[in-house]
Amino acid sequence: MNSQLHTFLSLADAVIITDESHTILAVNETYERVTGYSASNIVGKKAAILRSPYTPKETHNCMKEAIHSGRPWSGVFTNYKQNQELWHSSITITPFDIDGELYFVGMFRELEQLASGYYLDDGRVRQIQGSLLKVLAISCEIRDPGIESHLLRVRQLTEKLVLMHNDRLGLGMVREAMSRIAHASILHDIGKSSIPEGILYKPGPLAHYERTIIEMHTLIGVDILDKIYAELNDELFESELSTAKNIILHHHEKWDGTGYPHGLQGSDIPLEARIVSVVDVFDALTSKRPYKEKWSVERSIQYLIDQRGQQFDSDIVDSFVALFEDGQFDI
Repeated sequence: MNSQLHTFLSLADAVIITDESHTILAVNETYERVTGYSASNIVGKKAAILRSPYTPKETHNCMKEAIHSGRPWSGVFTNYKQNQELWHSSITITPFDIDGELYFVGMFRELEQLASGYYLDDGRVRQIQGSLLKVLAISCEIRDPGIESHLLRVRQLTEKLVLMHNDRLGLGMVREAMSRIAHASILHDIGKSSIPEGILYKPGPLAHYERTIIEMHTLIGVDILDKIYAELNDELFESELSTAKNIILHHHEKWDGTGYPHGLQGSDIPLEARIVSVVDVFDALTSKRPYKEKWSVERSIQYLIDQRGQQFDSDIVDSFVALFEDGQFDI
C-alpha cells in the first residue's frame, strides 16, 4: 500500500483502505475494536465480507457509481461484525489516485455510539410505520368488528402480490417501495368512517343517492390523511402517506375508465392503487358481508380473470392468479 495513505490510519474514526478491486489493504485500531476483525484476519479479503442484506441494494449501487467516477460518497451502511452482530455506521468513502493506482479510503462512525438521539435502522422504521398505520386504520373503522382481520388480510395479500408482480414483470421496485405499498394498503377505506352506518351496512340494494354517498369515502379518506400529515409533518411518514393517498383516492378506479372518483383509465391509475384494487375486491368476494354471501376462492379468482382489462389491470390479475397457482393463499 502506498505510504501516503498511512496517515488515515491514525484517525479516531474507524478506517478501512482498499484497492481498486475492493480488496482490503489496511484497517486501523478503531476499526478492529468496533468490528471485532483484526487486521491480520481481514487484510487481503474483499470488503464485501462485511456486507449484510439490510443495506438496500440501491445504496451499494449509488456508492459504486460515485467512487468509480472519482467522487467521494457518504451514506449509511448496516454491516456485520465478526460475531455476526449488526452495526450501523455513517460512512464516507473517498477515492485517491496515487501514481496511477486507485485506492478507496472509508471512514466509519458507529451510529449506535452517538452521544444523543436515536438511530433507527430500515427494519425498525418499517415496523414502526406499519404498526402506526395499522392502529390508524383500525381506529378509523372501529365500528366494524371484523375490520382488523380484513385489514390484515389485505396487507398480507398486497405484500405477496406486489412481490410477485415485481418479480414476474421485472419492474425493479426496491424493497422500501414494495413495503410502503403493503403498509399503506390497510388505509384504503379510512374514509368510510364518515359514512352513516345505515348506508354502509345496509343489507339490501343501495339507492342511487346512497351509492353516491359511499363513493365519497375516497375523497373523505384523503382529507383525513391530509389532516393527519399536517399534524405529523414528519419525514419518517412522508413517503408512506404519499403512497397511502394514492391508494385511498384511486383504489376504486377501473382500468377501462368507468371507476371513481376521477374516472382515470389504464396506467394513469397509480400502480399501488391498481394492486390494492385487485386485493380488496378479492377479499370482499371471499368474505361474508351484510349484503352478500361468501364466495369460494375459485369463483372469486374467476371473477378477477373475467374482469381483466375492464375493472382491473390484466398484468396484475395475472400476477394474482400466479399467487393462487403457487399455493400462496391462506384463506
